[in-house]
Amino acid sequence: MTPRHLLLGGTAAIALTLAGCKPAPTATEETPAAVEKVAPEEIIVTDAELAGNPFREDWTGAYGVPPFAAIKDEHYLPAIKKGVLEMRADIDAILSNPDAPTFDNTIVALDRAGASLSKVMNVFGNITSTDTNDTLNALQSEVYPMLTRETDAITFNDDLFQRVQAVYEQRDRLGLDEQDSRLLELTYRQFVRNGAALSPEAKADVAKINEELSGLTTQFGQNVLNSTKAFSIEVTDESRLAGLAPDFKAALKVEGEDKWILTVDRSVFETFMTQGEDRDLRKQMFDGYRLRASSGQYDNGPTVIKIAQLRAKRAQLMGYRNHAEFQLAERMARTPEGAEDFLKKVLEPGLKRAAEEKADMQEIIGDAFPIEGQDLWYYAEKVRQAKYAFDDNSLKPYFELGAVRAGAFDVAERLFKIDITPVEVDGWNPVVTSYEVKDAETGDFLGLFMTDMYARKSKRPGAWMSTFRDASDVGGVRVRPIVSNNLNLITPAKGEPTLMRFDEVETLFHEFGHGLHGLLTQIRYENFSGVDGPRDYTEFPAQLLEHWAGAPEVLETYAKHYQTGEPIPQDLLDKLNAAATFNQGFKTTEYIAASLLDLRWHMLTPEEAAEITDAREFEKKVLAEYGIPEEIEPRYRSQYFSHIFAGGYSAGYYAYLWSEILDADGFTAFRETGDIFNPELAAKLKKWVYESGGLREADELYRNFRGSDPTIEPLLKIRGFSEEEDKPEG
Repeated sequence: MTPRHLLLGGTAAIALTLAGCKPAPTATEETPAAVEKVAPEEIIVTDAELAGNPFREDWTGAYGVPPFAAIKDEHYLPAIKKGVLEMRADIDAILSNPDAPTFDNTIVALDRAGASLSKVMNVFGNITSTDTNDTLNALQSEVYPMLTRETDAITFNDDLFQRVQAVYEQRDRLGLDEQDSRLLELTYRQFVRNGAALSPEAKADVAKINEELSGLTTQFGQNVLNSTKAFSIEVTDESRLAGLAPDFKAALKVEGEDKWILTVDRSVFETFMTQGEDRDLRKQMFDGYRLRASSGQYDNGPTVIKIAQLRAKRAQLMGYRNHAEFQLAERMARTPEGAEDFLKKVLEPGLKRAAEEKADMQEIIGDAFPIEGQDLWYYAEKVRQAKYAFDDNSLKPYFELGAVRAGAFDVAERLFKIDITPVEVDGWNPVVTSYEVKDAETGDFLGLFMTDMYARKSKRPGAWMSTFRDASDVGGVRVRPIVSNNLNLITPAKGEPTLMRFDEVETLFHEFGHGLHGLLTQIRYENFSGVDGPRDYTEFPAQLLEHWAGAPEVLETYAKHYQTGEPIPQDLLDKLNAAATFNQGFKTTEYIAASLLDLRWHMLTPEEAAEITDAREFEKKVLAEYGIPEEIEPRYRSQYFSHIFAGGYSAGYYAYLWSEILDADGFTAFRETGDIFNPELAAKLKKWVYESGGLREADELYRNFRGSDPTIEPLLKIRGFSEEEDKPEG
């Protein structure tokens, strides 16, 4: 169908979500808007404007990678306008076809429509996430509402929907294979889910809402980025940096000056909050992080309220009680109440453990002061050192970026019988490294994998996977994907290695799991190839790979001292495993708090949403209802909760924990065989999870791999909430 990031519209293409996967095509997150197409004068483009435009040329360089060095800011808009015109021509060709609607002339034609627009938007969406500037930010605000109107005109074209419906009604008589049948089913479903069957009046209302949402979500994402960039603390008194590891402090230092700069990029923030002894400075950092986009020029409070109101109104027009009910109708949780009940089931032991953890921290503090939010990371680390006699700094020399990446590659090669080889390819930034991925048994090229590991001001926070080109195989033309992984590691001082905390190691494995989901796909149609499926399933392939990061038999292969090459000592491994469930009360509570906020924002009816005037007051009310302690901040406050207000996770942030049911149960299956690389199980995992995209419903794909439905017990056990003493390794 039309480019799936356009079907999601708004900033879905910008964010590509913080967890890393591209937006699921069955979601209707910021569906492109306006029944009427973009006015002709808005997309006038001349041959002169397109002359020498890299997007209008065949990319004949290595692997078909975009010619990043040749692409300038001024190339995007003309190429986008031309792409819109060509997408119109593709749709017109389907509509004007005198033959009766068939699978090929309607359904396959829709899947392939808008290729030139996808070509430019894949690059635009990625570059505005990694190397943006004021010009591109302004262009986002112009482009996404325009595309929103254009693609809604496709969704709401009744003649086009009638052709799709005509093919769908013949589905049992067409002799289609499984992938063809799935494409037909999903295409029809997407039209209906996006409002194609609504009355003309309702379509017009939905289209108007969609266009407004497109602008608001773009604005939201830009406010988060700009407010994050705007905050920094200049430290000139080195004594205020007491407690910081030498490599971290060196990375903060301004070259040639006795000055250190603290920012609220997540890696800097969490490391400083864990190590920094200066409580007043921790308080400044804590407030700088949690109050982003909460006041002044970049205040997202009114934007959040307006987005929630519009989503609630749109859901009602679509026949649902609220936005959450609409979103979850085709996800594994099925209903908002089902997701909420699941979260509450895990929150109860999480709160109990969090209270115990708080007591341990207060015991160290004594009567000096009651523990507050800015103290949790710092004193949690003190408790860990006391209980397990080690800290992150003792581990970091064994987790050098190159070695960690090699460890992740080795896991993938052993599990999935693939070869991953470094190649020289010009990327979008000098820090990008690239790798060719092939089938080890056949030698077939599977895709290009590109990584961008370091934070910078032009790059949005978080970690994610995205694609510059999706996989497809239609009409004898086999196209393999170009997949990227992005992290935000602190750039080390010149000449120093990149040493990682273990949670950053897990993040690298996580995003690589998403990457493999995109690289290994064997689906022919872009509509459901690669990273696909409901939100509460798509995190599963990524989270599953995290288990191998900490497995002792894997750690011993890659966790080696960056200077001596010595393997990580067994006593450190033992301590790492012993501490695997440490601080899970705090981590679980802050995550579930954010997930519940997400659900409650999107369980509002239009009438309830209209009554909200203060986003923070709404947050406080919700958190109090669930008994979240004041000192534990939600992982994301609403004003910077980009997953749900600028990405594809609205009413779906719970998905990470839901997917953890799957990954905990799935890894337990490997442990039960006695071999975490068990060939038979790995083959099923590859076939039914990493290769299958959205071929079948998510629960069926999981059962085909595991042989049964998952249970919640392995999740509780791995988080340390089980009554059992023993815990699975890794």
